[in-house]
Amino acid sequence: QVQLQESGPGLVKPSQTLSLTCTVSGGSITTNYYYWSWIRQPPGKGLEWIGYITYSGSTYVTPSLKSRTSISRDTSKSQFTLQLSSVTPEDTAEYYCARSQYGSSTAPFGSWGQGTQVTVSS
Repeated sequence: QVQLQESGPGLVKPSQTLSLTCTVSGGSITTNYYYWSWIRQPPGKGLEWIGYITYSGSTYVTPSLKSRTSISRDTSKSQFTLQLSSVTPEDTAEYYCARSQYGSSTAPFGSWGQGTQVTVSS
């Protein structure tokens, strides 16, 4: 049973870069044909899919966040990371990592991390 765990700072100052890591256990992030996504949920709002990195290392970021977002991985540590630059209070959210079998915001995500709260505030 694969398990995902998010980690990172709970508080980030405006204009700084948010960095989160998802550590995967019980499975490999290079296993065909899984997609590893980042998803967030701002307070009082619905889920927002950010993007993914695939089993082969390809990435995709939703257009609205593309200019500020980077997704990468460290296969030796079975981790993938999210970097979101120039954050504002609107980036305050619960951030989740999740796994699916294809890359789409509507994909069924069979495995989720528990989430990590990130607040952007000075």
